Amino acid sequence: MMQNEDTVAISVRHLVEYVYLSGSIDVRLNTIETLHEGTKAHQRVQRSYGVDDRKEVYVKADIRVDDLLFVVDGRCDGLLGTEPVLTVDEIKSTGGDLERITEDGYPVHWAQALFYAYMYAKEHGQASMRVQLTYVQTETEEERRFMRKLGFAELEQYVHEVAARYAPYAQQRRRHEQARNASIRELSFPFESYRAGQRKLAGAVYKSIEEGVRLFAKAPTGIGKTISTTYPAVKAMGAGMLQRFYYLTARTTTRAAAEDALLFMKSKGLQLHTVTITAKEKICFQEEVRCEKEHCPFADGYYDRINGAVLDLLENETVMTRPVIEAYARKHQVCPFEFSLDAAYAADAVICDYNYIFDPRISFKRQYAEMKKQTALLVDEAHNLVDRAREMFSAELAKAPFLALQRELKGVHEDGYRAAKAINDYFIALRKRSGGAPHLIERLLPEELVSLADAFVSAAEQALSGRARGTGGGGRLLLDTYFAAQNFTRTAKLFDERYVVYTELPGNDVRLKLFCLDPSLLLQQMGKGYRSHVYFSATLSPVSYYMDMLGAGEDDYTLAVPSPFSREQLNVIIQPLSTRYHDRDESKLPIAKLILGLTAERPGNYFVFFPSYAYMNAVYETYMELCEWPEPAGDAASGADVLLQKPDMSEEERDQFLAAFQAGSERSLIGFAVMGGVFSEGVDLAGDRLIGVVVVGVGLPQLGVERNMLKDYFNGQGKSGYDYAYVYPGMNKVLQAGGRLIRSETDRGTLVLIDDRYLQPQYQRLLPEEWREF
Repeated sequence: MMQNEDTVAISVRHLVEYVYLSGSIDVRLNTIETLHEGTKAHQRVQRSYGVDDRKEVYVKADIRVDDLLFVVDGRCDGLLGTEPVLTVDEIKSTGGDLERITEDGYPVHWAQALFYAYMYAKEHGQASMRVQLTYVQTETEEERRFMRKLGFAELEQYVHEVAARYAPYAQQRRRHEQARNASIRELSFPFESYRAGQRKLAGAVYKSIEEGVRLFAKAPTGIGKTISTTYPAVKAMGAGMLQRFYYLTARTTTRAAAEDALLFMKSKGLQLHTVTITAKEKICFQEEVRCEKEHCPFADGYYDRINGAVLDLLENETVMTRPVIEAYARKHQVCPFEFSLDAAYAADAVICDYNYIFDPRISFKRQYAEMKKQTALLVDEAHNLVDRAREMFSAELAKAPFLALQRELKGVHEDGYRAAKAINDYFIALRKRSGGAPHLIERLLPEELVSLADAFVSAAEQALSGRARGTGGGGRLLLDTYFAAQNFTRTAKLFDERYVVYTELPGNDVRLKLFCLDPSLLLQQMGKGYRSHVYFSATLSPVSYYMDMLGAGEDDYTLAVPSPFSREQLNVIIQPLSTRYHDRDESKLPIAKLILGLTAERPGNYFVFFPSYAYMNAVYETYMELCEWPEPAGDAASGADVLLQKPDMSEEERDQFLAAFQAGSERSLIGFAVMGGVFSEGVDLAGDRLIGVVVVGVGLPQLGVERNMLKDYFNGQGKSGYDYAYVYPGMNKVLQAGGRLIRSETDRGTLVLIDDRYLQPQYQRLLPEEWREF
């Protein structure tokens, strides 16, 4: 963190980790053997301290390097009152073999301890200090210690040399911050004027950041939500309230909108370091994602090159989109995904998925408390976060991988074999206990399975550690199952009355899931410490539901911005036809005829959204049959091309699908798609690129065990369980799909809602005001 022009406030750990970073990315060893502060190991060692010893001692010192003043602080694990010289004790825990650790094995740990010793000696006038590294094996509780004694002059020389190695990076950050703040002061709202409602939204975002509260904003499509949230966040940065903000999205399309907004502000003079994080599977340079140095040259020696790569990137770029990240990653031969994460810690703005903040498995791990206090979260399309959060806080184990590992590890790694067999046996017993039922729902945590999973994690760590050194067994299956078991044991610690245990028994397999019914408390905990949260969406309705599910507090704000568009722009038609599951066969032909009639009456580009692929495909086939009929249907349909959404379309296929929606085409175009899919959110087809949208059904999720569990849970909480589980999520999909139509002040279009339930008050009250005149 930068304070005054020549002051760099930084923690000891951050400083030494930057300077001594080295080695390769190896998901096997990085996950398993990274020496880290294990709370239990620390506490056990600290309990052995004597009456003259102290633990968790806070230390701080100023270190001048050229024109920089480093204000360094930290907390040493122990200060031992040994005579005649005091000893700083630094405790590290590991799941690996202590015999492999040599006295010179981890310079970063010595650096951390030496800094603590210097800082204490400087403050208390000590002529010399002893420094001790205590390594603890987490499983065996075995301990190993290394000791050094240094005079104050030696310590002082050492810390100055280390700080000097950090100085070029600190100087670059200082120069950038000065230029950034100057550019923010000069930055006006980047458009000639505010759209209706934009100033209100921007003002509310700024006020929420200023007061450090959450804002839940329902802002209609077309208002310009992205610029209305990023611009006030940038201005809050210039006012000293923020050092950074995260723009969180659920989809690639909304990520692009954030990049465009920041690039537009850049064209107006803004100098802001912005990093976009792309999923590892998408940005990986290799054909197979294997983060092991033997298989990836971009992982081999990554940490030896990364500091230079980040410095080069920050000195020469501002808006660091995926192509920019990839270009510099190739230049410096570093993994593009890990590179983007490392660059993100230095950035002023980060565009990324919700996971990087809220998912305990992959959230940013180097976010210190002081950093969070100066960070705002801008959560785009926030309605998506409810179901996404349930996924993040749930965990599942299946029988099949453990049976496969039991066979794979037999005679190769005995502990791993036994641990996998124990879980497979547990699932066999569970299937017998089920009595042939297709599923089980239980309220109590399966403690035995948690214990077995914990034992498997330990055995898998040893097997993977040996494999990384060429002495163990197991492969990709072992690594994937290890991560699944690790997530299961982690999630088990969160298990409370907001969870249920859901077991499915398909065929010979068994799948047991710790299912999070209500993610609100966990979202609160994961978001704790950030200065402000801004949740915004065109479809945050009813806002009381989303505030409840996203963990709002009593002091948080709500905002509803009215539509900026006139009612004359939108023609709403309700077709009271039953689209309920048992009526779908009868509804296919009327819907196909309606689509045919629309394109005949007003040729152009249309989207037709369905609640499922099966229903979509059935109506599509009926429509195509209609097109083959003799006149008049054949003539009416002859001028239309048809596109059909498919599951798991690649980015290129999705781009081609949308690119077909062009204005001025001689033939009509009809896109058949599903609600809640990639084409129903974040797609902007302005003007005549889209003149009509048909929404089939009220979007209700398919009836199922998990949705019924949600219904029962919320009924038990005194809320409307059916609305929470089905109606609100379903209508949100409807609102998103219909929101593709009117995107600007000049757009005109027809919205057709096909379902008789739209005439019921329960559903009508959930429609936007401008949709209610039909």
